[in-house]
Amino acid sequence: MLSPNDLSHLQILHNSGVFPVTNDSWKYVQAISVSAVIFGAMTYIGNGPNFMVKSIAEQAHIKMPSFFGYMIKYSMPILLPIFTFIWFIFFR
Repeated sequence: MLSPNDLSHLQILHNSGVFPVTNDSWKYVQAISVSAVIFGAMTYIGNGPNFMVKSIAEQAHIKMPSFFGYMIKYSMPILLPIFTFIWFIFFR
């Protein structure tokens, strides 16, 4: 289940000589890509849209949870079970 980004990361790392490509290399690159993309949604600063929505809402004087409040109230009870389910289905 390699995405096009995974393949480009493998090629760049191989060409730079930093990461020799082996038969198991795709597992590491896929793990890094998935964790950066999917689990970035669990914080405000993990991806751009979360922080942008928070900033726009605060400019409109809408009360938004703090950094840790977001993680405790929304990320842990809502996103973590969803991401665990996604991991169980696709990456087990």
